[in-house]
Parts: sequence; C-alpha cells; structure tokens
Amino acid sequence: MKVPDDFGVCDADLAEAVIPNTLRDAKQVEDRILEELARHAYDTDASFAIKLSIEEALTNAVRHGNKNDPSKRIVIRHYVDDARAVIAVRDEGDGFCPATVPDPTVEENLERPNGRGLMLMQSYMTKVCFNTTGNEVWMLKERTTATPPQAVENSGNP
Repeated sequence: MKVPDDFGVCDADLAEAVIPNTLRDAKQVEDRILEELARHAYDTDASFAIKLSIEEALTNAVRHGNKNDPSKRIVIRHYVDDARAVIAVRDEGDGFCPATVPDPTVEENLERPNGRGLMLMQSYMTKVCFNTTGNEVWMLKERTTATPPQAVENSGNP
C-alpha cells in the first residue's frame, strides 16, 4: 500500500492498524481517527464527511471485499494534520472495478442498493482512488483553511 503521490504525505507518516473483519473492530479505529480530527480542530462538517466516508469504506471492505469472512483481515492506514486527512482501507478480497459500479442516481438504479457508498465517498472527500486490483481505497480530505488547535484554544486571548 503506497500513498498516492498527490496526497501530500509519505508512507512513513501513516499509522497502520490490521483488524479482524468485523464492523465492531473497524469502529474502534474509526473512533481513533475521529479523535485525531478533534485534536486538529476539524469542524463538524469535515468530521462528518470523513466519518461517513470511513464507515462506507469499512462496510464495503467487510461485506463486499471480505464477504463477511471472519478469517480475513482489514488494513487501515491514516494520517491527520492541520491541512489534510488521509485514510486507506484494504481488504483481502478479489477487488472490483469502480468504473463498472452502476450510477445510483440514474432512474433505473434508484431502488438498487449498489454504488451509494462509493458515491458518498466521492462526494464528501477531496480525492478518492483505488488500487488496480480494486481491494484498496485511498481517501483524502483537504481543509480549505488549516486552523492549528492552538489558535482555537487561544482564540479568546489577546
């Protein structure tokens, strides 16, 4: 898993967790990432966007990639600073081709459950890309204005 060149971080910057193929274990990693967002003073909208994207990526990994197989694992890598959040999720499945996922906004697909998670990730994150196999997703959320936590904490002081 190599971080995409245009995500603004290097591989050594990323924290990594390897978890069992369960949504409960995935929630623990998600909570740690959300704590980092709070430490870096990400606003409610950005935090929600990242949380939703993480949940979609992890749900897809557990259910579609690893097919609910308890013997499989998920690898989650992440990095958060004042300017960006980078999240990668890789499962042990066969992968898929994102271009073949039906557009969930087209009338004939409105009642089909496929594709909504990908659409949400692409809508809420700055960039979303997949490895060539399709079993690894990289997501980047750039902040429009980076506000260091110290500036928020000291905002009432002259």
